[in-house]
Amino acid sequence: MYQQTKSDAGLAAVLRIAVSRLARRLRQQRTDTSLSLGQGATLFTLDRHGPLTPGQLATLEKVQPPSMTRIIAALESKDLIRRTPHPNDGRQQLVELTDAGTELVRHDRRRREAWLARRLQELTPEEKETLRRAAQILDRLSQS
Repeated sequence: MYQQTKSDAGLAAVLRIAVSRLARRLRQQRTDTSLSLGQGATLFTLDRHGPLTPGQLATLEKVQPPSMTRIIAALESKDLIRRTPHPNDGRQQLVELTDAGTELVRHDRRRREAWLARRLQELTPEEKETLRRAAQILDRLSQS
């Protein structure tokens, strides 16, 4: 187990390692390993937010527009997303999930959540409550 630490720097190190390990284990549950992590994240963002412009996607995914252009092209070639005209701005396009993209996201989410739910069954009620509170804090940290 981890050493107890009182400093913010020590907590940061322990938290980084724990979150990285959990993220790695969740990535191992991916259903389509032919997708890059950026491509998968883009699909999940579109599922969460609905149709977005490429610029909005780049901002949300914290990548440069040329990188998002490549991601969009790759996902489009796999028929996981499609571009449609923007209803209010003729210069823009919206990117949205296809039915295949939606199904892939839902299947992937179900598989990852099932894996995590099995792991949570190993915890005490007190540990689960601690994680419920920590999840809110982690979400807040991820938004800053």
